[in-house]
Amino acid sequence: MRPMIALEASRRRLATLLRGDGRPEPERARLVELMARLAGLPPPPDPVGLYPRYAELHAAFVETLAGADGEAVEEAFLTLYAHLHAHEAPYTGAERAEVDRTGGYWCHAGGLAPILKAPDWIRPDTASLDLGAGNGLQLLLVQLLAPHRLTVQVEISAAMLEAGRALQGWLGVPAASVEWRHADVTAMSVEGFDFVYLYRPVRPDGPGTRFYRRLAAELGRSPRPVVVFSVADCLGEHLPASFTRVHFDGHLACFQRGQVL
Repeated sequence: MRPMIALEASRRRLATLLRGDGRPEPERARLVELMARLAGLPPPPDPVGLYPRYAELHAAFVETLAGADGEAVEEAFLTLYAHLHAHEAPYTGAERAEVDRTGGYWCHAGGLAPILKAPDWIRPDTASLDLGAGNGLQLLLVQLLAPHRLTVQVEISAAMLEAGRALQGWLGVPAASVEWRHADVTAMSVEGFDFVYLYRPVRPDGPGTRFYRRLAAELGRSPRPVVVFSVADCLGEHLPASFTRVHFDGHLACFQRGQVL
């Protein structure tokens, strides 16, 4: 009971500190929830040594909750989140060679915007997919905010997948809700998924062009409504006319085909 009281107290405090931050109210409420959850958790399990500064950064974030500066709270949380995202992925030699061969990018730390917006398009029966998931933090957090049937995390770094499985247990996301696939994203099909997230997993030329065109064609053939969140977007120009861009902030492009909710 004591942790629950602490969680509720954090929620109330954060709601006050972030009031008027300019976000739509549903997104602000989701940010408050993520902050409150992480404020109350111990340091995450770290099987491959990705989070050496987590305890330090977590303490700095929690300290801001006692103040009156909402911007300081958000800045401290973003720093903690970026560290937890672990953007410097530990690739083996073979994994690096495969990324180079397919024109891929090294792991990028995606921002909070996709996490805070995604629940608007997530249903309980949604099957979501992250192409180039790293440690899977972003869709794990989406599962926290909007629990749904299945998330598939595709990543070529086996070490990052190991870290992601540990994060899943730490966050309390049910085991049956997430499938981890050690695979090259260019070999992955998007058929059967309702929500697809990607952060420019490969370069938009050569093999990459063929990859994006194939994904667009598969998405266009889906018999169900589909939503795509594409960061640093290279996919949108290849999507069929049946898709509408419903959001763009200069970094995140959101596309929708059919009535999702």
